[in-house]
Amino acid sequence: MMRPLALIVLALALAGCAEPPVDEAAAAAEAGKAGISDEQDFNAVAARETIESDRERLAAQRQQYVFIPPTALPDTAGVERPIIIDFALQTRHQPGQQRWKRSDIRLQSYARACGRYPAPDLAQEAFLKAGGPERDRLGIDPDGDGFACGWDPRPFRLALR
Repeated sequence: MMRPLALIVLALALAGCAEPPVDEAAAAAEAGKAGISDEQDFNAVAARETIESDRERLAAQRQQYVFIPPTALPDTAGVERPIIIDFALQTRHQPGQQRWKRSDIRLQSYARACGRYPAPDLAQEAFLKAGGPERDRLGIDPDGDGFACGWDPRPFRLALR
C-alpha cells in the first residue's frame, strides 16, 4: 500500500505537473539545518569563535558606531493635537475608577458599540466629541470612568515624565 504523499507525487507526475510538492521540514533535516540558531550553545560557539575574534568584531563595531546628538523638540505651539491627549493629561484617575454616573439601561451592548471603532483611540475621540465624559450617548463607557472601549490614558501621562 502506498503512502498518501507518494500517491500525491505520483498523481502530479502523471498529470504532467512540473514540480511535486516539497516537504520543507524533511528537506531542512536532510540538509542538516534544523532552523534553530546555536548561538546559545556554548560548545558550538566556542568551537568557531575565540576571544581574539570577539575582540576584532567589537573593534570593528566601535569604528562603525555613530553618535547622533539629541536635538530640541519641534515647536508645536499652534498645532492642533488630538483631544484625547489633552483629556489624558487633564485626568488623574485610573481606568475602571468610576467618576461619572451611568444608567443601567443599555440600548445596545458595550461590545457591539465598541465594535464600530477600529481602535480605542478613535472610540475615545468620538466619545469626547459626543459629550463625554459627562454623558455617554454612544454607550461605550458603561463603568463611568470616562475612558471608552478600553482606552487607557496612562501611556500619554507617562510620556510627560
